[in-house]
Amino acid sequence: MRKKSVFLLTLFFLFIAIFYFIRAEAETGAKPKDVDLKTCYGCHSDIEKFHAKGKHAKVNCVNCHGELEGHMKDPSQKPVTLTGLEVCGACHKDQYESFTSMNLQSKARVEKATFRSRSPMFDKLSMPHGFTKEHDEPRSHVFALVDHLVVDRAYGGRFQMKDWTQVTNAKGAAKGVWEVVVDTKPDTNEHKAFITQSAAAANPVCLNCKTQDHILQWKYMGEKDPRAKWDRTSNVVEFARSLSHPLNCFMCHDPHSAQYRVVRDGLINAVVDRNLGTYPYDPEKSKKTTIEKVMFRDFRAIGLLNRPDSNLMCAQCHVEYNCNPGIDLATGEKIGMADPRTNLFPWVNVLDYHKKMTEDVKFKDFKHTTTGAALNKLQHPETETFWMSKHERAGVECKDCHMPKMKKGAKTYTWHGQRSARYMIKDTCIRCHPGWDEKEAEYQVDAIQNYIRGKITKAEFWLGQLIDAYAAGKSAGVPEETLKSAREAHDRAHILWEWWTAENSDGFHNPQLARESLTRSITESQNAVDALKKAIEEKRAGVPAPAAPETPIPGTPGLTPK
Repeated sequence: MRKKSVFLLTLFFLFIAIFYFIRAEAETGAKPKDVDLKTCYGCHSDIEKFHAKGKHAKVNCVNCHGELEGHMKDPSQKPVTLTGLEVCGACHKDQYESFTSMNLQSKARVEKATFRSRSPMFDKLSMPHGFTKEHDEPRSHVFALVDHLVVDRAYGGRFQMKDWTQVTNAKGAAKGVWEVVVDTKPDTNEHKAFITQSAAAANPVCLNCKTQDHILQWKYMGEKDPRAKWDRTSNVVEFARSLSHPLNCFMCHDPHSAQYRVVRDGLINAVVDRNLGTYPYDPEKSKKTTIEKVMFRDFRAIGLLNRPDSNLMCAQCHVEYNCNPGIDLATGEKIGMADPRTNLFPWVNVLDYHKKMTEDVKFKDFKHTTTGAALNKLQHPETETFWMSKHERAGVECKDCHMPKMKKGAKTYTWHGQRSARYMIKDTCIRCHPGWDEKEAEYQVDAIQNYIRGKITKAEFWLGQLIDAYAAGKSAGVPEETLKSAREAHDRAHILWEWWTAENSDGFHNPQLARESLTRSITESQNAVDALKKAIEEKRAGVPAPAAPETPIPGTPGLTPK
């Protein structure tokens, strides 16, 4: 009996010893010893200006940087900058939990275009562009990197979800994309289509909107530099493998000072370097809301906002931007990723986009399979669409509808889940329209979107008619001058239509602009069809056909740059 008691007592003390050892190890691993800030400031005086007087002044460097002990002893041993969302989430728990929440109302892998599913016309209108392989509705930001890697048009099917259950693994996607996604071809860096009906259209520039894990390894504008591991011409497969976290907090919040900021180089370039202003169609608002470009060691840049403006923070990604190889209209030659035009924010609205890209930038993305017209591929121009809209003129910002203030007990915080206002009507629409109930608010949204979807459908139909008429005209042997005019009309009509399949509100962000653009597209296509039909008839009758005149399109008050 005594031996048993001694044995049990020994086990008890051993358990206590192990418990305290494990706890000590856990505590040591959880938070390294604070470093002397003044020592860090000695070498990083540029950071001191941000940190010492900012809201994060009492946050020690060890909270956001690893391996500092070795760096302090030997500065040549570079520390690790922690880019994961959980770093900020340790203090900003409500924001982190909302960012990583799962929105089951927003369906996954729903193909875009007119009716929240693949338009039957989209492939015909956009062939042979990679977007014809898969073109999906976006989900919340936590899935930005995951959904980019697995889409059929980007990496040729190389990257796949570990299994279909991962489609709802928001926590895993936030922790790191490789918790959710697997590289099925780990032994090769070749960028090509590995599965049928896929494309390998991704490049390093388009990844800049999905993550900024590489922020310290990418020179401003993606230029080559011996100090930069990655640039616009890097092997995109190797680049993608090095990334992990979606839309890092520091894209909009300076980690040292907590100031509002932007880091997307294309936006800083448009607003500051090219002096286009934060609101190009409202010079006075541009003077009130500014971006200050701050360079670090002639290498990378950030843009500090003089006041909070979520329209600009969201404009880092929700914008039309050039991010592809293309065609030089001046020479007819191919444009590769080494050309700075492959990282460009045109920073104009849909009515001015054709002139900007055709006459000023002289850049087109691809040539249409049937007509041979040189066309642009639009991305997701929410910001430029919102300019001069009724809501923007009233002072509404992106956050008011997609990241509203929420209450948790007595505490108020900003929801970071980025959902459609449709899923948060009480906290969005009804706050400004208290006379509505939820059903009426939703009805108002539907009225606008249904109307604009109808115009999108009509524009698609007439673009299809233009393509068919062109094929018939070419087959009939109509003069090249007539075909050239039709190709030019195709280019204009395509932009005025496709902007709205790329934009994510089905016209709700600016219904006036949407209607103007889409009806112009319809008119362009109809006039070109009429000219081609007439040329075909005259060819058959043996009468020479004149070139089709350009469609006169009057300006629209309030939609032209001042």
